[in-house]
Amino acid sequence: MSLRLPQSLFQTSQLETGASVLDGEILAEKAAALGHAGKRAEEALLHLRNYSGPKDDRAVILQAAIDAVYAYFIQRELCGFPNHDEPIAHYGIPAEVLVRLGAR
Repeated sequence: MSLRLPQSLFQTSQLETGASVLDGEILAEKAAALGHAGKRAEEALLHLRNYSGPKDDRAVILQAAIDAVYAYFIQRELCGFPNHDEPIAHYGIPAEVLVRLGAR
């Protein structure tokens, strides 16, 4: 019995072009930026949830959470994910943050 090498090894259509390499790099950068934005939003929301200090300081922490969630939503849209229902549920984004972002 003899074995055959996969035919895909011999096809030239599998070669990467400069454009396809660039597209892959851009996609990787978008994914990394989305991950970083998600991490920042998660940390800001956790800080907001766990805060129990003076009310004046809470306003600053709330604004930081709003800014982080807004940046995350923008990055999601840039990556082609216009629906934010899943991350709202996943991160437990409170209504006080969503209302300030214009959500109804």
